[in-house]
Amino acid sequence: MKHTRVFLCFVFILCTFPVLGQDRSLLSLERLFSSADFRLERFGPARWLADGSGYTTLERSETSSGRDIVRYESESGKRQVLVSADLLIPKGKSEPLQIGDYSWSPDGSCLLVFTNSQRVWRQNTRGDFWVLNLKSRVLRQLGGNAKPSTLMFAKFSPDNKKVCYVVENNVYVEDVISGDRKQLTSDGSGTIINGTFDWVYEEELGLRDGMRWSPDSKQIAFWQLDAAGVRDFLLINNTDSLYSFVTPVQYPKTGTTNSACRVGVVSIEGGPAQWMDVPGDQRDNYIARMDWAASSDEIVLQHLNRKQNTLQIMLGAVRTGKVRTILTERDDAWIDIGDDLKWMEDGKRFTWVSERDGWRHAYLAARTGSGISLVTPGEEDVIDIQHIDEKGGWLYFIASPENPTQRYLYRARMNGKGKPEKISPSDQAGTHYYTIAPNGMWAFHAFTSFGEPPSQDLVRLPSHKVVRSLAPNTQLSENVHALKRLPAEFFRVDIGEGVQLDGWMIKPPDFDPSKRYPILFHVYGEPAGQTVLDRWGGTGYLWHLMLAQKGYIIASVDNRGTPAPRGRAWRKSVYQQIGVLASKDQAAAARVITAWPFVDASRVGIWGWSGGGSMTLNMMFRYPDIYHTGLSVAPVADQKYYDTIYQERYMRTPQENPEGYKDGSPITFAEGLKGNLLLVHGTGDDNVHYQNSEALINRMIELNKKFTMMAYPNRSHGIHEGRNTTRHLYELLTGYLMDHLPPGPR
Repeated sequence: MKHTRVFLCFVFILCTFPVLGQDRSLLSLERLFSSADFRLERFGPARWLADGSGYTTLERSETSSGRDIVRYESESGKRQVLVSADLLIPKGKSEPLQIGDYSWSPDGSCLLVFTNSQRVWRQNTRGDFWVLNLKSRVLRQLGGNAKPSTLMFAKFSPDNKKVCYVVENNVYVEDVISGDRKQLTSDGSGTIINGTFDWVYEEELGLRDGMRWSPDSKQIAFWQLDAAGVRDFLLINNTDSLYSFVTPVQYPKTGTTNSACRVGVVSIEGGPAQWMDVPGDQRDNYIARMDWAASSDEIVLQHLNRKQNTLQIMLGAVRTGKVRTILTERDDAWIDIGDDLKWMEDGKRFTWVSERDGWRHAYLAARTGSGISLVTPGEEDVIDIQHIDEKGGWLYFIASPENPTQRYLYRARMNGKGKPEKISPSDQAGTHYYTIAPNGMWAFHAFTSFGEPPSQDLVRLPSHKVVRSLAPNTQLSENVHALKRLPAEFFRVDIGEGVQLDGWMIKPPDFDPSKRYPILFHVYGEPAGQTVLDRWGGTGYLWHLMLAQKGYIIASVDNRGTPAPRGRAWRKSVYQQIGVLASKDQAAAARVITAWPFVDASRVGIWGWSGGGSMTLNMMFRYPDIYHTGLSVAPVADQKYYDTIYQERYMRTPQENPEGYKDGSPITFAEGLKGNLLLVHGTGDDNVHYQNSEALINRMIELNKKFTMMAYPNRSHGIHEGRNTTRHLYELLTGYLMDHLPPGPR
């Protein structure tokens, strides 16, 4: 499940305490979590200038404790400190602002700094904003008398004169120079949410910032949610005060009431909003995307029904609120929402990505609704659109037609003729990431592969010539290469009926093929993510390598239904049977792998987090003859306990598909547990509620099943809050595994 977009992007611990007297070829929990040996060198945050001639980034100041904002010319690399940290010292203070994020006004005359941020659900999206006028050098805080750390999503108007933001669920606009501000909505409350989103819209549709400036800077389009009727889930805090207290979270569980959603446009001069007259029940449809439609007269909406199998692209007239549908997508299963709608030809056409022919292809669609044309033919998937070179007639996109575990940059002719051209270097097999400059001539490029830390460069496009190194991660690479290890092996396992699953395997460094080793499967298996990817895995990879050094084989397999670029049929095969087909695939793969002569079929373990925690339970309960030890972290034990948007996308509602929910939920099969099970959950998990583990515990007590449980008080889904939490968790996982699945060859 998409219980976390970064379900295995583990935290890098940046402690500076040295770990002395250790063999540098061996890994330990101390090295992973109490040293800087594997610190990742990061570049940025960087911002391209509007014309692509240069970029800005943050660098440590030589004169203060803050960071300077430095400009580099793309071509020459000429360096200039644009904003020194000394300019970011507020009046009456001695220390500069700590920059969490920053942005430039369109003309580059003003800087907007985000600081003192606080977490809202997954990310720190609430904080303080300051504007620095580069000409006058005046630094001023936005928000007037607003409480500290209450502003959200501040952004400049296209004409550079104003900034809009959200405070306590209301939309405001403020003059950059004078500081005069106007409140544009006044009904914001605990249930009326203007310019931002409730929990489920943020988590499952990736929406946080709910405001958009019109191109003429005179209006703001915004989402409004009405969460009245959405029941609160109560998170109980027993440790932060003498008496316990509860934190309510508006959380629509499967089959229950959603927030009502609508979109309005308001003048920056004030007055009532013009609401878009979108048809249908506002609580049983979603407005999954919204923006200005390449003009200040219309906005474009992506209107998705609750079953998420019909998506309508609508244009809404700002003056009247009247909407018209210009494109409709339908699917027998579900439709994935993306950000690939980009306007071209002064708003006459737009790019679109669709699976209508069985593959994720890029198209060009007419604003008039007169039809669409194919840009990327062939039996291969477009993963996402990166850039449009309208003048040259090129569409840049990420794809990997030959290997679904990798990612590369391609470009194709906008007219759909010819074969797409691979831009990423052929001698760099793995995963490539790009942030392309507005002019399409340059890109920040990061390359990584399995077991190899990322390196980041500035490259010229389309030649991909490296101009300069930005973050080579030299020290990290040296430390990783000094480790005792064998190269990871990628493979495909044939599970019959023409189905082959991708997998990887890490063997012990002193691997002896004549002996048999215990195997630990790392699993996720939901439609929200792959585990079998040819890229750097951070602390997750290093922990797996540490276990391999202790004598385990570590493996991972992607079942059908994971979002690999293997065609629509592969991804949609799990519709209305989440947890069922995936479990069968994982078990079939495990049977093949455990029959290999160097695998000890009597010592098979499995572990996973979030959706992987659910899968771990499913495998331990359904296939006790295969799996002997399981580590399940933050699992969904019963699918009816998860949220509407995610679970209903793949399963419909419990009312429509009761047997599917029952057959896909691990709790249904708890009676099958025979092996060793460690269940771990944070009691403050706002995503996958601790309720899941409590319900499962009750069921296993009823069945008289023995297991081990660890609850982390008030920790969220990532179980990382609080001093030493991450180290403690991985010591727990490691110790349990070694106690119950003895390492080493036999």
